Amino acid sequence: MVKLKDCCEVVGGATPKRNVAFYWDGDIPWITPKDVSNLSEPYIYEAPEYISKAGYKSAATYMLPVGTVLLTSRAPIGNVAIAGIELCTNQGFKSLIPGQNVHSKYLYHCIKKFVPQLELLGNGATFKEVSKRVVEDFEIPLPPLEEQKRIAAILDKADGVRQKREQAIKLADDFLRATFLEMFGDPVSNPKGWKVKPLKELSVKIASGSTPKGGSKVYVDKGITFFRSQNVWKNDIRLDDVAYIDEKTHNSLKKSSLKHKDILMTKTGRFNTENSSLGRAALFLGDDDSANVNGHVYLIRLKAGVLHEFIVYILTSNEYREHIREVCVGGIDKRQLNKEHIEDFPIICPPDDLQIEFMRKLNGIQKIRSNAMMGLKEVIPLFNTLNQKAFSDGF
Repeated sequence: MVKLKDCCEVVGGATPKRNVAFYWDGDIPWITPKDVSNLSEPYIYEAPEYISKAGYKSAATYMLPVGTVLLTSRAPIGNVAIAGIELCTNQGFKSLIPGQNVHSKYLYHCIKKFVPQLELLGNGATFKEVSKRVVEDFEIPLPPLEEQKRIAAILDKADGVRQKREQAIKLADDFLRATFLEMFGDPVSNPKGWKVKPLKELSVKIASGSTPKGGSKVYVDKGITFFRSQNVWKNDIRLDDVAYIDEKTHNSLKKSSLKHKDILMTKTGRFNTENSSLGRAALFLGDDDSANVNGHVYLIRLKAGVLHEFIVYILTSNEYREHIREVCVGGIDKRQLNKEHIEDFPIICPPDDLQIEFMRKLNGIQKIRSNAMMGLKEVIPLFNTLNQKAFSDGF
């Protein structure tokens, strides 16, 4: 094991003063953690902002060479990318300039593997941050250079398959979003002037679940499915960490017993986290009374004749996610949706024939998306296994 400071140069970044105009709009690429949060590949080749030479000299930032591994060190810790161009960063990075005996791609995969350990070393009340000293003293396995290249090539191949699956899913999502906006416009600002109703007028029930007396102590190995916020994602119910309750407990929580096609929506989550659980929504497709929800999940039961999938698509749209962020309440980071917020959600109501036309397109694309998702679920465990083997036992 080798400390990062013994195989890399660890450098930070800085932000020139925003109120000095000539520090900005120059020819030096300058990035923030946000710019590496949603990359579809390891390399970053462009920056949304540029600083001038004067701005560069005014701040304690650093010109990073091609091949530098960029590690976000706060808000959040652990996004990783490789500089595909010379660039500099703000103070939200601890960047790693590889030494002569370090392969950039190997270092990239290695740092990504050890992000959970780095996160545990973060400090801070509002936002956790890892210091330069912590990063410098962090130890990684460092085999000979040729072995690093071999490991990186194996992981690149597996990761390439994963990326193709993710790109197929993204293309499907982008097509659906473009189709929806063309047909109906922004569902929040409603530029097409559709009739709008609050969600409570389209529903027969909006209620949150309950935490059973005894909490997790009443969970059983098999029984009635008991959904928590970690099970409800965007248009997806995940069962990999699901809990179960017995029939007696389920009957005591009858008011939140689920019916087929109930919409589940999470109540709480972190405001500044990319995959926050705040306001995620999905459709329950199980049998009536075969599942229940805890106190961190709302159930929304729509009236007969309302197209459930259309409402779920609205609630999970990017535009609605911003609306949820605007109306939620709470502290600096931890926020909550109250029942009144959900009841008052404005829902556009275009003619039924248009909704049905969109649903036909949605169902067709969802089949393609589901196939890509199944492929992704198969390749992720393979990549994780290879990743684990690469940085523990070796291939």
